Amino acid sequence: MAGHSQFKNIMHRKGAQDKKRAKVFARLTREIQVAAKLGAPDPSQNPRLRGAVAAARAANMPKDNIDRAIKKASGGDDDTNYEDVRYEGYGPGGVAILVEALTDNRNRTAAEVRAAFSKFGGSLGETGSVGFMFDRIGQILYAADAASADAMFEAALEAGADDVSSTSSGHEITCQPESLHSVAEQLEAAFGAPREAALTWRPQTSVAVGEDSAPTLLKLLDALDDSDDVQNVSANFEIADDVIEKLAV
Repeated sequence: MAGHSQFKNIMHRKGAQDKKRAKVFARLTREIQVAAKLGAPDPSQNPRLRGAVAAARAANMPKDNIDRAIKKASGGDDDTNYEDVRYEGYGPGGVAILVEALTDNRNRTAAEVRAAFSKFGGSLGETGSVGFMFDRIGQILYAADAASADAMFEAALEAGADDVSSTSSGHEITCQPESLHSVAEQLEAAFGAPREAALTWRPQTSVAVGEDSAPTLLKLLDALDDSDDVQNVSANFEIADDVIEKLAV
């Protein structure tokens, strides 16, 4: 198991993480509203909003919800001021962790993130302490049965993607952040809505985490995900399949 996106999928299957639709939609709505406030309310003119809309569509958020969120933000009906905050630190086993949040109360969010790190053997660092270990990318995920590896590769290449990785667990398409919306849109026209489409941080290298550190690391990532203010969590770990099997028992 590599990285946090796969961690979320496994934890979902284990039933150990609350993935209620309302909570997912709430996070997506917040990102759409912030993006619409900071830039133009038209996704074609606002790269951040394009990415937010692509992620919302991948999560099957109704179009009415998306339009309502944009209208509320651009119309000035929402006086809540959210700001982007990023936390960086290390988890058990020396794993580098990036935490992205949207918050209207920095003190509250910082306290929640700090408490999670402290409780599960991690340590917060200064801004930039681990960020240099990650690259910002657009990521689109499809189930394995959405298309053959060759069909997905050809379509992604034509859509402007940078890379495609196809395995028995699914297709992972990566692209430049500013291309996420257009690539996702073209692939959706060919294969239907993706399982996920979002901007993420890809680690440049990975840290192998053994049986001793893995349970605590996963609990830390789970606790961070559980915060209402946290939008995304990225980490540079690898956990062997045999360790995952033991944890799933």
